[in-house]
Amino acid sequence: MRIFVVVAAGLGLAGCSSVSMPEMFKPTPTAVTVQIESLPPGAEASTSTGQTCKTPCSVSVAAENNFTVTFALPKYQSETVPVQIIRDPANPGFPSIDPNPVYAELQPAAPPPKARRAAPRAAPKARKPAAAAPAPAPADASSPFPPPPGAR
Repeated sequence: MRIFVVVAAGLGLAGCSSVSMPEMFKPTPTAVTVQIESLPPGAEASTSTGQTCKTPCSVSVAAENNFTVTFALPKYQSETVPVQIIRDPANPGFPSIDPNPVYAELQPAAPPPKARRAAPRAAPKARKPAAAAPAPAPADASSPFPPPPGAR
């Protein structure tokens, strides 16, 4: 019986060494609140971590990795701002972000180039052959009309 207990205990300890720490014991990443602003306000701000909002707004982001915020507004050029997570070794449980607030000044989009339209060309006119002048009629004494000048 003693051998059975020793073998069971040995197998139990060997199994523990290959099992990783359960998920419930892992620390959850700290979330930080990011204030997002733009000029003009009302832009759609999208983080690379998946959150979106209309400026001015704030979002909560897990403080694990650096991320970006992309600003978009119709008739303005979009802009992407990188955001860094800063961990203070003296205070590891309270990371900060840079910049905070995340701010973008959107520039008006350039107007689309105007398509140059060529002036409509008139269709070439078909040239009609010049009509030959009628030959002068021979002077006829029976004609009620006098002969044309120079016909005599």
